[in-house]
Amino acid sequence: MHYVNEILPSFVSGTGMTLSIFFWTIIVAIPLGILVGLGMTTRFKPLTWLINIYVWLMRGTPLLLQLIFVFYGLPIIGVVFQRYDAALFAFILNYTAYFAEIFRGGLQAIPVGQYESARVLRLTRWQTLRRIVIPQVVKIVLPSIGNEVINLIKDSSLVYVIGLGDLLRAGNVAMSRDVTLVPLVLVGVIYLLLTAVCTIVLKRLEKHYSYWR
Repeated sequence: MHYVNEILPSFVSGTGMTLSIFFWTIIVAIPLGILVGLGMTTRFKPLTWLINIYVWLMRGTPLLLQLIFVFYGLPIIGVVFQRYDAALFAFILNYTAYFAEIFRGGLQAIPVGQYESARVLRLTRWQTLRRIVIPQVVKIVLPSIGNEVINLIKDSSLVYVIGLGDLLRAGNVAMSRDVTLVPLVLVGVIYLLLTAVCTIVLKRLEKHYSYWR
């Protein structure tokens, strides 16, 4: 117990970094994902082509490679990020692509007849999206969004590769210094707790939106 108290401050700091990456990625990537998803369903072919290339690149290459490219590769051409900014930039780009694909699927699952009914009711495109389409899309995509949210918690450990002091880095440093598995076990417990909290919140959201099946 005394040993745990000794390493706890570094774990708290590491957890704070992990949560910071998690929350900012969610806050920025989900709205961007909705916009990009809408862009994927437009009839303007050049835009959809560009978006599809972006989504293909982000989903087709490892997030670890993207982190390394942003932090170590871009400075070669004069684009320099601080470690934290590089991590956020890479995570947001990556998860926006995944969320966009999820929202695209949700948008395309809405029957065409609902858009036609909205036109008959003289609703504008924005009113149609806000009052009819988006609520249904949220219900459809929640399970998939939930999976990505859980993955994001675990993927946040990748920032270790660019030297950020996240939870996994704190555990690895403590294990290497003290030659004991206790730090890694503690890291695993914290990750399990974080994913458990997210799972409970997501289940409640799914229950809230279970007004139709």
